[in-house]
Amino acid sequence: MVGKWEADPAVGFKRRLGKSAHELGTTGGNASCPDIWELDNGDVAVIGTELSAAYRDRLPKGVSVDPGESLVVIPRSTIMAAKADIPDA
Repeated sequence: MVGKWEADPAVGFKRRLGKSAHELGTTGGNASCPDIWELDNGDVAVIGTELSAAYRDRLPKGVSVDPGESLVVIPRSTIMAAKADIPDA
């Protein structure tokens, strides 16, 4: 049995996965969101619009957003652009 995963807040950013929001045209001005980053330990950070409250009452059965977690939404173009940078295993 694998233990509970815990995010490590001390880990740094390694590389962007995909293209920046500016390259994809999904942001205006100086904003840099949405974005996907691989962290130094291999975990992934996602920057998007926080919509936990909007989705809380319509999550699929067996899915929850626990205290300390957030549901974020990113554009399809952001995750599709990252696909080539995400390893299969």
